[in-house]
Amino acid sequence: MKSNKNELFWCSNCLAMSTRPRITFDKDKKCSACNWNESKKEIDWVERQNELTQIIETQKNKDKPYDCLIPVSGGKDGSYVSYMVRNKYNLNPLCVTIKPPLSSEIGMQNLHNFIENGYDHVTISPSKSGMKKLNKCGFIEMGFPYYGWLISIHTAVLKIAIHYNIDLIIYGEDGELEYGGSGETAFKPFYNADYSKRIYLEGGYSKIINSCKLSKGEKYFFEFPQLDTELKNIKITHWSYFENWDPYRNYLTAKKYCGLKENYNSNSGTFTNFSQTDQYLYPLHSYLMFLKFGFGRANQDACIEIRRGAMDRDQAINLVKLYDGQFPEEFLEIYLDYYEMEEDHFFDIIDKWANKSILKKEGRYWKPNFEII
Repeated sequence: MKSNKNELFWCSNCLAMSTRPRITFDKDKKCSACNWNESKKEIDWVERQNELTQIIETQKNKDKPYDCLIPVSGGKDGSYVSYMVRNKYNLNPLCVTIKPPLSSEIGMQNLHNFIENGYDHVTISPSKSGMKKLNKCGFIEMGFPYYGWLISIHTAVLKIAIHYNIDLIIYGEDGELEYGGSGETAFKPFYNADYSKRIYLEGGYSKIINSCKLSKGEKYFFEFPQLDTELKNIKITHWSYFENWDPYRNYLTAKKYCGLKENYNSNSGTFTNFSQTDQYLYPLHSYLMFLKFGFGRANQDACIEIRRGAMDRDQAINLVKLYDGQFPEEFLEIYLDYYEMEEDHFFDIIDKWANKSILKKEGRYWKPNFEII
């Protein structure tokens, strides 16, 4: 059943909320992500590995310098996929990073460490002014503070694939299945640009790209390829379709073989320190997520830990109460400078996106007006 957005409740197994976009629940109020976690136990992973092997064999038989393209940030997931593709399946991947607008120091170090482990790599830096306009517009109009960068990790990747004549793009996990969302790709290995626009870009691509009035030069890496002939031969997939996805295993593999370093302290807004560390806008994104839907970064991390059996629900509730929904005060000046905003205007936009039916304002910040049950 689809969740009723007017009825606030939590998954009976993890802490996924009924407010999450596209999530569904069964009659026992168990969320689609937890049900998918159970369904994965019934999937014939050997058969899916064989399917992957067949795809790989077709790539090896092509006279091209690169067998596939893997988007990477230097983080655990792209590093893990790159390691597996190269070392288990003997493919030659081209790894591509779309430079985030506000790269973190640890993110840059991790990307450097990854490249030093011998991966062919290209960094794309889309128009700085175009990125800023799209991010600011996304922040104001969609409550999505890095919307321009999100666009580019789909559009620029496609353009690089076309440029290098690569017809297989491998992203990491299918977040819709793993964390609760659309189930359209559960039994389909590939998806297309239309799916990216509708699901990953939340249906707002045309609105934002058209409203920002970018110049031709600013727009280039933020536009989807226009010709169907350019797109029709490109296969886009998630590694998690072919192998049971485990973020913690990915972290350990990336740490051992790709030089991944974690933050010294826990990440802003959560109790973990080893994921989503590449840019300073992510903590703002997770705070906006909390404002709109009532769950933030700690909730998402806790749900992952519950599903993989590393944490019970009561432990998770305590951690979410402690960490979730924290505004990243330490980055406020960075945000104001980046968006070229006065502080009052910035927080007016923040307030605009607060879901006042489930949150209450305390001073300048918003806090839950609910108890997790």
